[in-house]
Amino acid sequence: MVTRNPSPPRMDFGLAGPPPRDIVILLGVLLVTFVLRFFESTQIVPLLLQLDPLVWQRGFVWKLATYPFIGYGVPGLGFLIELLILYMFGKDVFFGLYRRHFWRLILWAGIGSAVAAAGLHALLTATGAMAIPDPFIIMQGQRILLAIFIAAFATAHRDATILLFFVLPIRAKWMFLVEFLFALMAFLGSRDLPGFVGICAAMGLTYLYVRASGSMRGGTRTFREMRLRMEKWWIQRKLDRARRKRGFKVIPGQGGPNVRKGPWVN
Repeated sequence: MVTRNPSPPRMDFGLAGPPPRDIVILLGVLLVTFVLRFFESTQIVPLLLQLDPLVWQRGFVWKLATYPFIGYGVPGLGFLIELLILYMFGKDVFFGLYRRHFWRLILWAGIGSAVAAAGLHALLTATGAMAIPDPFIIMQGQRILLAIFIAAFATAHRDATILLFFVLPIRAKWMFLVEFLFALMAFLGSRDLPGFVGICAAMGLTYLYVRASGSMRGGTRTFREMRLRMEKWWIQRKLDRARRKRGFKVIPGQGGPNVRKGPWVN
């Protein structure tokens, strides 16, 4: 799927090496909830987790956080291909950000995009501007995760080469445009405007998270640098809160005007 070293070329499609346990669990949850959807006695489980208008109509706010973890769609090869692509990009994102920031990214982008989509749907319903028979279908389940992982990879590895459809090589940075076009085509086919806005919001929020936690090395952003910078930022915030809570104060030096500070003094 991804090539970073053109000499010698290596095309392992992201399947080489042991899979991260978190990714395996995530795919397993998606598959199980997908299967539960097609049995009358168990379909209530994914229905209670997926994003729908009940979020703002009846206050089922937990759906804002649970909807990325349900498998959605129709049985067939398409669903399995989505899981395969999810694994390819998710593996790279996980090894780059590691567990803590990997799940924070999912929650940050997932909840943020759900709030944007649900808010728009509530507004459209209240004003009667647009009737949407089945909202949020294009951002449900593994589809929002695909948008997040691909956007994260494209932000971190702008100059990496991705084999689109496993054949067409393109620069990773162009995957933002590809994602947008796919979401646009899905919107035109479903008229799911809130879902389209949700996908775009997920891409934007992912970009912001990765940019906020990243640094540049020779023009190429790496996930390791992102993780280290985010951890530095997080620790600094904790220290600042502790200093304010305990009332620490900086005491100025008592030296006279002729006292010269050494180079080690900050």
